[in-house]
Amino acid sequence: MEFSTLFNDLRSKFNEEVTSKLETWLDTLISMLPEMVMALLVLIVFYVIGKLVRQAVHKLLSKATMNKTVIDLLETIVGIMIISIGIFIALSVLNLDGAVTSLLAGAGIVGLALGFAFQDIASNFISGIILTLRHPFGIGDIIETNDIYGTVRKLNLRNTILQTPQGQIVYIPNKMVFENPLSNFTDERQRRIDLSCGVSYAEDLEQVRQLAIEAIEELENYDSDKDILFFFDEFGGSSINFKVCFWVNFRRNSDFLTPRSDAIMALKKKFDENDITIPFPIRTLDFGIRGGEKLDSMLKGTAPAEENGADS
Repeated sequence: MEFSTLFNDLRSKFNEEVTSKLETWLDTLISMLPEMVMALLVLIVFYVIGKLVRQAVHKLLSKATMNKTVIDLLETIVGIMIISIGIFIALSVLNLDGAVTSLLAGAGIVGLALGFAFQDIASNFISGIILTLRHPFGIGDIIETNDIYGTVRKLNLRNTILQTPQGQIVYIPNKMVFENPLSNFTDERQRRIDLSCGVSYAEDLEQVRQLAIEAIEELENYDSDKDILFFFDEFGGSSINFKVCFWVNFRRNSDFLTPRSDAIMALKKKFDENDITIPFPIRTLDFGIRGGEKLDSMLKGTAPAEENGADS
């Protein structure tokens, strides 16, 4: 009997407590109904604004870059930022300023920790965005950076991907590409070939200059709108060295390699036809203790001594 009475009392108190809580929550809900409606409207408005801003960002970035990955990522970041602002304002409307402060503090701490943990990834990510917006090179361009020469195959948010003339695929972190010198060989669609050679000291240098220029002028794949440049460089060990320079239209590596090969063959042929010598390196060997003695004189000097030794 006592147990039944105790159980009934506990159930009654529980029901009263639950009913009291529900009534309190209902009263609070009714009192906060205008604020909740206002907060919901704020979220809807910011959602619409975020959608419109994302569309505007997409159009703007599409004019600056063709990298769809970067465009989609920046769109998403802008959209999340606008929605986040809407959420914070909605919480403020609901008088939940403490929750807003806690969220901001937590986001700052998390962002700081992630920044230290993934600073290399973040650097490559930001460098990739800057490279995409500044557009110093495009897909298919031939560039050289960090002592690596090749054709750009892809630019993602972490790496710049090149294919070397030998066919290897090289992944270069965007940070290294952004911070180091970069040469774009296809940006101007032209490239100069500097061809070095040497002739004998006995040759007529004026004739050499004329023949070299004529050899280049006979090529089919050089830019005739630009002058052919010819310079004598130095008095070499066995030749007088010169350099002949001419321009070619450049889209791919063969546009450079083929004219250079043709120029070497044309220059050699032109010099052979006119008895112009491209000398081999010459080396003079000195014999004897003090030097200055030739091999034949050394052999003559030692021959009698060997004969005397044989006779004895």
